[in-house]
Amino acid sequence: MIRRSLPVTAGLATGLAMAAMPLLASGAKAETTLTIATVNNSQMIEMQKLAPVFEKEHPDIHLRWVVLEENVLRQRVTTDIATHGGQFDILTIGNYEVPIWAKQKWLMPFTNLPASYDVGDIIKPVLDGISYKGEVYALPFYGESVMTLYRTDLFKKAGITMPDHPTYTEIRGFADKITDRSNQIYGMCLRGKPGWGENMAYFTTLVTAMGGSYFDTQWKPTIDSAAWKSALKYYDGILKADGPPGVSSNGFNENLSLFASGHCGMWIDATSAAGMVFDPKQSQVADKVGFAALPTGSFKGGPTWLWSWNLAIPASSTKQAAARTFITWATSKEYIDLVAKRDGWVNIPPGTRTSSYTSPDYKKVAPFASFVLDAINHSNPNGQTEKPRPYTGAQFVGIAPFQAIGTQIGQDISATLSGSMSQQQALTSADAAAGRAMRQAGYMK
Repeated sequence: MIRRSLPVTAGLATGLAMAAMPLLASGAKAETTLTIATVNNSQMIEMQKLAPVFEKEHPDIHLRWVVLEENVLRQRVTTDIATHGGQFDILTIGNYEVPIWAKQKWLMPFTNLPASYDVGDIIKPVLDGISYKGEVYALPFYGESVMTLYRTDLFKKAGITMPDHPTYTEIRGFADKITDRSNQIYGMCLRGKPGWGENMAYFTTLVTAMGGSYFDTQWKPTIDSAAWKSALKYYDGILKADGPPGVSSNGFNENLSLFASGHCGMWIDATSAAGMVFDPKQSQVADKVGFAALPTGSFKGGPTWLWSWNLAIPASSTKQAAARTFITWATSKEYIDLVAKRDGWVNIPPGTRTSSYTSPDYKKVAPFASFVLDAINHSNPNGQTEKPRPYTGAQFVGIAPFQAIGTQIGQDISATLSGSMSQQQALTSADAAAGRAMRQAGYMK
């Protein structure tokens, strides 16, 4: 048999090329696409806009965004993680879900974070809310407590003064005086859209102020009670007298739009709204906004409001290393500085880092800075209601069945605003639904 050999130069080139192939393969980084589920709040929209900065720094990681309305987001991510669907690599979830899902081993812990990330800079109540058994299972994108925002020009015109710590009785009187329906100015804007994280986020704080809670120490629902009746009478009454049209469809974003466009005289909601309503680029009333504490009722000193939107990695993701890289970037001090540089300090993601609230640049443009930090630090999510309760949580109940229970109650409460249920019908229905759910979940004997 005759052997045919390659020319020496050709054989040498082929050999070198073949030898180099493993080296090239080992040196190249495989491209990864992360699917991120997030809520359609302005801070998350801004994160999406700034994502190309991250992709430029990490050319091997691409980002695919699924931006959803709050109630839809919760439904989608809960279904996906409970079924181990693996549809998402990064989840935007609250401090309600984090410890419950961590206990189920549905989330990956953030262990061994670099010293430069500075976990100790995260505001303590926020950090506590995203931890389980000493491990952190999500990183906070922004956090919030609660405040009363109001129009200083309308108060001046009406000859009234907002106290630093108003009562609900005072608030009702103020709302009546500044409502001007002929000019589409409504004395009070509150969440009416049904959902455990929508209308119930606010309404729970009102129930607490009236001396109520969800359950007694035996896990029996206490919804059809005097405290809840007082809360619903107040809520339904002030919104029908002084609220905007279609209030049962208004959540956080809708009320933000109403307030920023000059249609709300007062708005009780999350402190995370402050940066937007004080920003003249986003708010027509930026120079006419004042703020005060959450109003008080018959019971004072209980849990108020502590919420954080956090980025977490589901255990079902196959791209956990890349997901961790993005999340640490998006929740870092450097990201906050990036937002400040691009959009101004007043628009930074609030409520997560102590260093933001000690920054002279932030204090200069955010007159509410000290107030917000104090409100978060005193949110008291593990505190007691007027009567002892067996659960923790400021504006939610920290147990797995609460999503379904809170959603049903939210629908019943919202139905009073639209007139499809009386106040008593709503409370009777909500109490019965909560009882059924708690028996099915094994909490009640």
